[in-house]
Amino acid sequence: MKARILIIDDEEGIRFTFKKFLSQEGYEVAVAEDFNEALQLISDSDFDVIFADIILKGKTGLDVLKEIKDRNLLCPVVMITGYPNIDTASEAIRLGAFDYISKPLQKDTLFHAIDVALQYKRVIDEKEKYRSNLEAIFRNVKDAIISVDKDLNILEVNESAKGICGLGRDAVGKEFSSVSVTCGKKCMESLTETIKTKKSIEIDGLECHFNNRNGQIVSISTSPLLDRHSKFSGAIMVIRDETRLTDLERELGERKGFHNIIGKSTLMQEVYSRIELLNDVETTVLIGGESGTGKELVAEALHYKGNRCNKPLVKVNCSALSENLLESELFGHVRGSFTGAIKDKVGRFQMADGGTIFLDEIADISPKIQIELLRVLQEREFERVGDSATMKVDVRVIAASNQNLTDKVKSGEFREDLYYRLNVMKIDLPALRERRDDIPLLIAFFLKKFNKKFNKHITAVSTEVEKRFMEYPWPGNVRELEHSLEHSFILCKQPIITMDHVPPEIRMFEADEHEPHGNGNIDDPRIILQALEKAAWNKTKAASILGISRRSIYRKIKEFNIVEGEV
Repeated sequence: MKARILIIDDEEGIRFTFKKFLSQEGYEVAVAEDFNEALQLISDSDFDVIFADIILKGKTGLDVLKEIKDRNLLCPVVMITGYPNIDTASEAIRLGAFDYISKPLQKDTLFHAIDVALQYKRVIDEKEKYRSNLEAIFRNVKDAIISVDKDLNILEVNESAKGICGLGRDAVGKEFSSVSVTCGKKCMESLTETIKTKKSIEIDGLECHFNNRNGQIVSISTSPLLDRHSKFSGAIMVIRDETRLTDLERELGERKGFHNIIGKSTLMQEVYSRIELLNDVETTVLIGGESGTGKELVAEALHYKGNRCNKPLVKVNCSALSENLLESELFGHVRGSFTGAIKDKVGRFQMADGGTIFLDEIADISPKIQIELLRVLQEREFERVGDSATMKVDVRVIAASNQNLTDKVKSGEFREDLYYRLNVMKIDLPALRERRDDIPLLIAFFLKKFNKKFNKHITAVSTEVEKRFMEYPWPGNVRELEHSLEHSFILCKQPIITMDHVPPEIRMFEADEHEPHGNGNIDDPRIILQALEKAAWNKTKAASILGISRRSIYRKIKEFNIVEGEV
């Protein structure tokens, strides 16, 4: 189909000549003698090329050009004049004219101008089609999409961003940190990290508190933004509202994860429920569990899913510092209070004011620190080392220990009153060997993580490796599993991790029939009794429930002196 061309000229002879030439070549031609007639034709039809004389009756061809520009029409306009001059040509080009030709017109000049203009029109039509498609996708995607430049200024947001995180079109051009984002600043942290490292970041199960909406669960994905020359120009963030999916998983009792914690076992579902219960309860929480079970992740979940999520979360490893250093680290000091104190220091409690402080390995603190910590918990006040001024703080305390604090209290190593202050609410994390059903999920999670880290494409572990992982007791728990897979990734140069790649202690491990392989804790007589009652005292069925051998359950019945019919 030939192009549609509009000729605007107040000379009838030129209009007639143009129309005759172009119609003979198969073009569809319309003519107008003045601005108003041209405007009516432009309103009624789409044209591929417009020729407009500079001099018209009433308004000029430049006025036509302005109108086309104001209407955002993509049609190239070629200006015609019998009196060419620099000023007129410059003004025409400034207003967006595609070309500028002089009278008298030669036939070859006319057709050359049309050919070039139509080539340009095809290019801009193709670009416009892609732009319209992208805009339609951008507009209709249900996920929030936000792009920023290298200085974290917002370049673009889609309509879904308004509903998910409160960012509308008025945010474009503003610095991201200046807009109201209330998901614990994880969006800002992710974008900053992506711009710094030029790598993608993914966060799942984050609770977003936009507009004080509790329970909105989102996932965040940030990726480097490249321009048309593949040069790094910023970052793009996609925020997906997963609240409905999370609610459904909660109803089914099958959540596969919770705020960076991975696991779908019954024991982990109980942990998730306890965290949710304690989200907005301003009370001290004690987290128990073996080393490597994820106590720090639980502390993060308690903070970022609670009312203090927009305030600091300050972490302290109490076992890593001596008594004097820990005292200074927790409460701060003033200049000259001890040798080496060359300036005032802000303590972690002061840094955490309004937020949360996480005291890891709390069982290792000295009696002196225990007394000072007890006072902070009771009075919400303390003094810096070397200072007599009392400082008040509003801090939620979350403590964790991989040791049995009850035993420490009995032995006199830990103050009983401090223990009861810390143990207002407790979350006990199960060992990995007690929730073996979660091992395949954890393997999949770490495969994805290490593929990104090492830029590899490892798809799975072999059946033999997975079986060995399911049998292995994991004394280091999830942390040991992670490090074992990282070790395997470094050695593996193929799509599947085999036994040759796993650490020697796992490769050489041989499962003992006396070792528990299920989720039951066979060192607890109550668990043994519950399994027996559930199996109607059939020892073989009870052993199967616990995931242990028949010989093991007989051994435990004898060890705990369990008798049928006795409670």
